Amino acid sequence: MASEAPVSTVLGLSAYYHDSAAVLVGPGGILAAAQEERFSRRRHDPSFPELALRYCLDEAGIGIADLDAVAYYERPDLKFRRVMATYLGTAPRSWSSFREVMPGWLSWKRRALNTVRDRLRDLTSGPLPEVRAFGHHESHAASAYLPSPYESAAVLCVDGVGEWTTTSVWHGVDGNVVPVAELSFPHSLGMLYSAFTYFCGFKVDSGEYKLMGLAPYGRPVYAPLIRERLVDVKEDGSFRLDMRFFAFLYGQVMTGRAFEELFGGPRREPESPLTQREFDLAASVQAVTEEIMLRLARTARRLTGERHLCMAGGVALNCVANGRIAEAGIFDELWVQPAAGDAGGALGAALLAQRGPARARTHVRSGGDAMRSSRLGPGFDDEDVQTYLDASAIPHRRLGPEQITRAVAEQLAEGKVVAWFQGRMEFGPRALGARSILGDPRDPAMQSAMNQKIKFRESFRPFAPAVAAERAAEYFELNQPSPYMLIVARIAAQQQLATGTSAQVDGLDLLKVARSTIPAVTHVDHSARVQTVSAEHDPVFHRLLTEFDRLTGCPVLVNTSFNVRGEPIVATPEDAYRCFMRTNIDTLAIGGFLIEKAEQPAWSENDNWRELIPLD
Repeated sequence: MASEAPVSTVLGLSAYYHDSAAVLVGPGGILAAAQEERFSRRRHDPSFPELALRYCLDEAGIGIADLDAVAYYERPDLKFRRVMATYLGTAPRSWSSFREVMPGWLSWKRRALNTVRDRLRDLTSGPLPEVRAFGHHESHAASAYLPSPYESAAVLCVDGVGEWTTTSVWHGVDGNVVPVAELSFPHSLGMLYSAFTYFCGFKVDSGEYKLMGLAPYGRPVYAPLIRERLVDVKEDGSFRLDMRFFAFLYGQVMTGRAFEELFGGPRREPESPLTQREFDLAASVQAVTEEIMLRLARTARRLTGERHLCMAGGVALNCVANGRIAEAGIFDELWVQPAAGDAGGALGAALLAQRGPARARTHVRSGGDAMRSSRLGPGFDDEDVQTYLDASAIPHRRLGPEQITRAVAEQLAEGKVVAWFQGRMEFGPRALGARSILGDPRDPAMQSAMNQKIKFRESFRPFAPAVAAERAAEYFELNQPSPYMLIVARIAAQQQLATGTSAQVDGLDLLKVARSTIPAVTHVDHSARVQTVSAEHDPVFHRLLTEFDRLTGCPVLVNTSFNVRGEPIVATPEDAYRCFMRTNIDTLAIGGFLIEKAEQPAWSENDNWRELIPLD
């Protein structure tokens, strides 16, 4: 490797499954990153990320001909072999699915790298850089370790499936990721969790968050049955699924008749009322998932001897399981890639393609990670915003940096809901204070009001707290920083309230019971998905939290993503204003501008907004 020519500037791409993305890395680190959905406005957009790619290159002021390499996040040839082997191994049951799916695989999908080259060629008249493919889990592992704040670390990657691998342990050392152990398809923790997501009536590859949020409403009564019949888990965390109960090998659904018989009837129809069975199924598969993740973490520690853990892959977004690992003390600290899913694979591939001094991990010496607080998307200065507001004749007030935080803090303290659009957009599925909707966590009605009147989503969905990092220990039982909202922790004992009722309360009625001094961000099991905000890494958002604390004595805010159900997080001022006007948000703070709903002209672009939201 030392004799190879240095590779400094690399474009990483993920595409053609879900959450396609583009990432640009250079000698100065990660320069730009974004998912295609934020520009196309198509949620989980799987298409070639042309718009995200254009943004990344424009952000750096370069063209395709200036790149040293382009890196793709998986090996299409190996993935094709897995798909073919699976269909052949399950014939003739797989014929219907084979007939529908294989034309794509026999044409462009297995030659995805050629498709990428063709799309790049369409975008430039200059020479094309080398286009390289890296393994799916190798890309995940690189995205977890290389930007992490650790010199060396154990790396755990868990997802549905890449080419063949579903679970892998790596050793991150000396700026490289070294494979240690792996499990292969079809034995997949991600597929197990998605099977229950599907069976409970939610959409696979997006509804897993809902299942995790639903789990605390139930009891894990089915967990013994899952362990006995569905998944054989060994002490080291390795496992095997009993494929007689799953349909994803030969069909385009996750479960079949055997699964229905095991759990007492057919799957819940999407959008139909939730029952105790769904609550208990969610609680049960969550309990089994946490058990497996804890065992895998212990195995990663034993195999690598490392004191720190890095994580990526879709299952690494299960922040409840992450919280269990952090709480267990298996490692001194864990760090989860904020874009842990397939979008983050583009980052890992780009970092793997870098060679020479460009891959130097100088950020480790400064004690931080390389993700730039995940603020890697497009940003808009006040002149950009002023131009848009004036051109659209939008009533507004222009305030300075300190005045905007003071004004917003005052409105939040009055119980108003504020959309907060500041700086560069976040990379990954979480809004972290750049594209957020904020509220007062002390208000017991805030959680239901924001779900039903602003987000237009299910009432049971929990909201996350953002807390000033220096005050986090007063409110949460958290033993490490959580800047990316990827660790769940219990509400601190001094903030918990007695429920004040002896009556048996279960199901969604649990929402009506206040459990802490910050009820809007306290889930029904006294937990919260915490984001710690430091003055060093996010001075603007931290200043807002500090101002709210000055007014109320509470350094915590409700922080949810600036979007509504079925829509990607907003990317531009225009996206922000449209979402603001289509909801019951009171105020939009965008850059240095304050836009009040009461001052806006009548909005008639879409009188049937809720009817047009795609259902998950």
